[in-house]
Amino acid sequence: MGEPRVKVSRELKPQIGTWQLWAIAVGLVISGEYFGWSFGWGVSGTPGFLVSVLLITVLYVTFIFSYTELTTAIPHAGGPFAYSKRAFGDVGGFLAGFATLVEFVFAPPAIALSIGAYVNFLFPAVSAIAVAVIAYLVFVGINLLGVKIAASFELVVTVLAVAELLVFIGVVAPGFKVENFTKDGFMGGIPGIFAAIPFAIWFFLAIEGVAMSAEEVKNPKKAIPRAYISGILTLTALALGVMIFAGGVGDWKALASMNSPLPDAMKMYFGGQNGWTFMLGFIGVFGLIASFHGIILGYSRQIFALARAGFLPGGLSKVSKSFQTPHWALTAGGVVGVVSVLCEIPFPGVTGSLITMSAMGAVLMYLISMVSLFQLRKTDPDMDRPFKAPFYPAFPAIAIALSAVALAAMVWFNPILTAILLAILAVGWGYFVLTHRQRAEAPFDEMMELTGATPGAE
Repeated sequence: MGEPRVKVSRELKPQIGTWQLWAIAVGLVISGEYFGWSFGWGVSGTPGFLVSVLLITVLYVTFIFSYTELTTAIPHAGGPFAYSKRAFGDVGGFLAGFATLVEFVFAPPAIALSIGAYVNFLFPAVSAIAVAVIAYLVFVGINLLGVKIAASFELVVTVLAVAELLVFIGVVAPGFKVENFTKDGFMGGIPGIFAAIPFAIWFFLAIEGVAMSAEEVKNPKKAIPRAYISGILTLTALALGVMIFAGGVGDWKALASMNSPLPDAMKMYFGGQNGWTFMLGFIGVFGLIASFHGIILGYSRQIFALARAGFLPGGLSKVSKSFQTPHWALTAGGVVGVVSVLCEIPFPGVTGSLITMSAMGAVLMYLISMVSLFQLRKTDPDMDRPFKAPFYPAFPAIAIALSAVALAAMVWFNPILTAILLAILAVGWGYFVLTHRQRAEAPFDEMMELTGATPGAE
């Protein structure tokens, strides 16, 4: 037998409270209320897209109530990577970890481009792409300064963003007309409902990123369930309110390809730009920043955890001695994001593709996570579960079924992006196969080990 491995060092310190965690849960997602979802109108119409959103809402409610069991039982920075590795070993960890990377690395450049679009809406002389690149430099920098500063900042911008969405709904509600919302509503028919799924997912995508802050949460057994449940309820109410009222104030077709649909909807309602419109555009930037900032936090922890376990180069798990943040993981994801933003120059309209790629990675990870929940119930029955999935096994089973439908629909309607996703996973698999020794020598992590019977044991 070889030398016993060094026990993993928990270098990420608990500094986040319940309200800050709620802000991360909502802030990770809230940019999805400000842009991206309206692309769904272009393929399904308004009532058709509403059907897509309701379907995806059921997916996320059942998923989050089930996923919370995993997050509280295994409060690990790797999130779904840690759960699947514990359930299915290295192969399970690889699949969940790299699917999560696709989700969290490709979502921020889409948001950065929309930040640029909102600033360009307010100041037309300013380049949207330049703003997107500057956003990366600024917010990667803020995350480098420490998680407590990052989480406190997230709380402020999330509260502002939620307040602004409520103001938008209140201001345009008097102009809502059912005939506006339903005009040509089912133009995509049944295929359109399924084609719009990635844009419905955008309303909720990344809320599961709370799991990647779990090692930095004070009292995770109580804070995580509260943050998840209050977060999903907040986002559901805002998503339905924003989509329905924006679609009923005028010609929704004019908004279907916009990166800034809310200020454009308000401009349509008032017949031109005024103080309300300018305010929405200005404060709307904070909503985008909340998600952008929060997802940067999430991708850095996922890269950190994968590298710490030997699934990525070890240097990416280094933690800054001054700020206790994974600085190389933050930087690596930022470089990929800036390159993706610059792809907008030769390939205009790349935002929709980035959203779809991110949604494909997310749904693949949801599938693996829910299967892991079933596996761990069987193979690790004695694991401490501070929160158990309600209506088990119905909730996780519904989440699996709807995730499979969503993934199949995205693959069917996006063959080129599917090929790109498979290529990314193939490259990751090649690295995985060649680095067995690196994983074998990684520090021992007791959270990755089964406490009950192992799969296939007598």
